[in-house]
Amino acid sequence: MVTFFVVGLLVHIVFFVSIFDIYFTSPLVHGMTPQYVPLPPPAKRLVLFVADGLRADSFYKPHVNGSTRVPFLRNIIEKKGMWGISHTRVPTESRPGHVALIAGFYEDVSAVAKGWKENPVEFDSVFNESRHTWSWGSPDILPMFAKGATGDHVYTHSYPAVNEDFASTDASTLDTWVFDEVKAFFKYAKENETLLSRLHQDQNVFFLHLLGLDTNGHAHRPLSAEYMDNIGLVDAGIAEIVSIVEEFFGHDDSTAYIFTSDHGMTSWGSHGAGLPSETLTPLVAWGAGVQAAQRDISQHYEDDYMREWKLDTLKRVDVNQADIAPLMSSLIGVPIPLNSVGVLPLNYLNNTQRFKAESMYANSIQILEQFKVKMSQKKETTLSFLFTPFPPLTESAQQNFVRNARVLIDMGQFDKAIRLCEGTITQAMEGLTYYHTYDRYFLGASVVLGFVGWTSYVVLVILKTHISSRGLGRTFMSLGLATTIFLMIQCSPWMYYIYCLLPIPVWYCVFKEFGTFADLISSIPSLPLSKCFGYFVLVSLGIELLVLSFFYRAMLSVGLIVLAGWPIVSGLTEKSKSRTVSWILSCLCLALFPLMPVVGREPNVTLMATVALCAYVLTSTHSSLQRKEGLPLVNQIISWSTLISSFVVPLLSSTRLFHRLLSILLSLVSTFLLLSTGCEALFPPVLSCLMFVWINIEQEALQSKGASSRSHLSSTDFSDSIDITKIRQLRLDDIRRSYFFVFFIIMAFFGTGNIASINSFDPASVYCFLTVFNPFIMGALMMWKVLIPFVIVMCTFESIQVSTQLSSRSLFLIVLVISDLMALHFFFLVQDYGSWLDIGTSISHYVIVMSMTIFLMVLSVFTHILTSKRILVGRRMKMHFR
Repeated sequence: MVTFFVVGLLVHIVFFVSIFDIYFTSPLVHGMTPQYVPLPPPAKRLVLFVADGLRADSFYKPHVNGSTRVPFLRNIIEKKGMWGISHTRVPTESRPGHVALIAGFYEDVSAVAKGWKENPVEFDSVFNESRHTWSWGSPDILPMFAKGATGDHVYTHSYPAVNEDFASTDASTLDTWVFDEVKAFFKYAKENETLLSRLHQDQNVFFLHLLGLDTNGHAHRPLSAEYMDNIGLVDAGIAEIVSIVEEFFGHDDSTAYIFTSDHGMTSWGSHGAGLPSETLTPLVAWGAGVQAAQRDISQHYEDDYMREWKLDTLKRVDVNQADIAPLMSSLIGVPIPLNSVGVLPLNYLNNTQRFKAESMYANSIQILEQFKVKMSQKKETTLSFLFTPFPPLTESAQQNFVRNARVLIDMGQFDKAIRLCEGTITQAMEGLTYYHTYDRYFLGASVVLGFVGWTSYVVLVILKTHISSRGLGRTFMSLGLATTIFLMIQCSPWMYYIYCLLPIPVWYCVFKEFGTFADLISSIPSLPLSKCFGYFVLVSLGIELLVLSFFYRAMLSVGLIVLAGWPIVSGLTEKSKSRTVSWILSCLCLALFPLMPVVGREPNVTLMATVALCAYVLTSTHSSLQRKEGLPLVNQIISWSTLISSFVVPLLSSTRLFHRLLSILLSLVSTFLLLSTGCEALFPPVLSCLMFVWINIEQEALQSKGASSRSHLSSTDFSDSIDITKIRQLRLDDIRRSYFFVFFIIMAFFGTGNIASINSFDPASVYCFLTVFNPFIMGALMMWKVLIPFVIVMCTFESIQVSTQLSSRSLFLIVLVISDLMALHFFFLVQDYGSWLDIGTSISHYVIVMSMTIFLMVLSVFTHILTSKRILVGRRMKMHFR
C-alpha cells in the first residue's frame, strides 16, 4: 500500500503540474530589438499617479448634493485632458495590475505566487527604458521594477512595511507620506546641482504609488466615509504635486501626467476576481502631447455615475490596461517595453498624423518582433514536416508589411499606414497565441491518455488478479524508446518526456492485469446486475452533480436534499427512526449554506459569539477596529494561542472515537470562529452534527446486514491495532460511502463560499491575528480556515473506516477513482477561448480537483495522527504509538 501511495502521489503530481506547462507557461520571450520613433517626443518627462484599489464608479460618482469629490481632476477632464475607463484583467491584484500598467503585458497568474517584491521572470518596462525613474510608495510594488531594471537608474523611496496596517487610525497617511516625500524631494533638488541636472534631462519618469485607498477599502469598505474622503485627499495631493512640478520646471509645457488605478474593489472590500467593480478603473491623462478635452454630444453613457456627473458631452476613450504602457512610452520618446502587448491609444495623443503613424508603426514592429522570436523558437524545436506556420503571417507576409507600411508613411498616406499597422498587430497577437499554445493539444492528449490509463489501473487494482506477459513488456519498452527518440529529435523540454512517457508504464500495468476482466465476466452471473447498474447510474449522476456544483453552488443544496432521502430509500427508517430524523434534519440545515452569500460580504459579529473566549476576542477586536485603536495585544495573543493549541489539545484527549472527535471539533471550531466574518461561522458545527449522524447511521446500515453491533461503536478506539481477520470484503454500499465522502469534501470547499476568501483577497478574516499587511501569513491563515472543514470530514471518514472494519486501502481507491473521473471531466472543460476570467475559472476547477486528490493523500496521514495518537501527561510525557 505504501508503494502504491507513493506512486499514486507522484502520478497525480505529474497530472497536477501538467496544467501549468499546458496553460500557465510564461508568454515572455527575449532577444527582440527596441523600436524607436524617429521623431522628437512631445514630452520631456512623465508623472504617473496610481491610486491603488480605486474603483471607476467611486471616482466618477459625485456627492449626493451633486458636487464632485475630485475638483482638480474634474477640471482636467472638462478642460485639459482625455479620460475614460481602463479595463483590467483577472487576477485584479496589485502586482499583475502594475505590471500591465508599466510593462504592458498581463503577467501570468503563476508568477504572482513566486514573489511580491522581486521579478519571478525578467521583463522590460517603461521605467527600465527611461533615462531616470524616481518612485515613491509601497515596499511591495516599487522593488520589483527597480530590481528588474538594467543599471541603477530606477530610484525607490518606500515607507516601512509595518505602516501598511489595516487597523491604523487613518490609512490615507500612506498617501500623505508619498506627497510629502515628493515635495521634499523637489525642494532638496533645488540645492543639489547633480540631482537638478538629472531632473532637467529628457525621458524621465516620476511614479507616485498611492496605497491609502486600497488599505482603507479593505479595512472600512469602498462605500465608507474613510474611502470616499481618501479620494478627495488624493485629488488635493495631485493638485499640489502638479503645481510644484510645473513651478520647478518653469511651466515649460513639457510634462505629461497620467492618473489611473491598478484594480478596483468589491463593495465588501476584496479584490482578485472579475466583477466590474474590480476590473473597471479610471484613467485621466493631460499635459504635453495629450489630446485636450473634446465635446461629443452624440455620446450617451449607460453608467449611472457617468450620467450623474453629467459627462455625456465629453468624449470618453476606454482602453485596455496594457495600452497605457505604449502611451507613456510614446509621450516621452522611449521604446515600448519589449514584451508589451498593448496597442497605442491614438485618441490620447495630440500630435501630427506622421507622429501617430510612426508611433503605431514602431508599436506594430515591436509586437511583430515577439511573434518572430516565438515562431523561430517553435520552428527550431519541431520536425520540419510537422511544423505548421501561422498562415496570415508567413515570412513573406511579414516582409510585405514592413515594406508597405514604410512606403505608405514616406508617401504621406498616414491613415492607410495606421490601419495597416493595426491589422498587423491584431494578426501578430493571434500568432503569439498560436505559437504559445502550439503544443497544447499534443500535451493534452498525452495527459488524457495517462489519466484514462491510471483510472483503469486503479479499478483493476480493486479487482486485483495477477497475470504476466513478457511479450507485452517488450512491446511497451519499444514504444517508450520510440517516444524518447522522437522527443530528443525535437529538443523537447524535460517535462515533455514525463507527460509522454507516463502513459506507457501505466497502460502496461493495465494490459498486464487484463486477466482481471475475464474473472469479472465469469463472476457476473452471481452478481445482482440490477443493483450494479443502479449504483453505476446513481454514481454517474452524482459525479455530474458534483461537477455542476463547481459552477452553481446551489447544486450542493440539491445534492443534500437527495442525500436526506437515503435512509428512507434504503429501508433504514424502520431500524432507527431517531437517527433517520437526525440525518434528514442535518442534511436540510447544511443545505442552507450553499444558498447564502459567499464569505466576506457583510461581517456579523453576533453570529460568531457562540464560544465565550472566542466571542470576547471577536467582539473586542471588532470594537477596537471600529474605534480605530488597532488590534489589542491581548486579543492577538489569545488568537494565536488558540490556533496553536488546536493542534495539541486533541492529542491530550482519549482516543475513544466520540471523545477524540469531540475534542477535535471544539479545537477546530474555536479557530474557525476567530477566522470568520459572518454566518459561515455556523458551518463547522452544522457540518459536524451531520458527520456524527453519518457515523451512527452507517453503523445502522452495517447492523442491518448483520455485520456489526451497537456496542462496538461506543467502544471503538482509534489507537487499537487493526485485526486483519476482521477486515471484510468490499461491497456495493462502500461505493456509496466513498461517494458521500467526496460529496462532503466538495461541500467543505464550496458550502459557504469559503474559497472566496482565497480567490478574492479580504483581510477581514484575519484581523484577530494581525492587521499589518503580510500576504504570506494572511494567506496561510485563510488557507487553514478553508482546510478546517476538510479535517472534520477526513476525521469522520477515518472513523467510518475503523468502525465498519473495512480496509482503508479499498475505500481510498474508490475515492481515488471518483476524484479522477471528476478531474478528467474538468480537463475536457478547460477552455482556451472567451474572456480571461472564463479561461482562468475553467483551469482553476481542474486544479482544485487535482489538488484535492493529492491533498487527500497527505491529509489522511495528518488526520490519522490527529485521531489515533495521544500525548500522555503524568510521570513523563511521551507519544503513544500503536
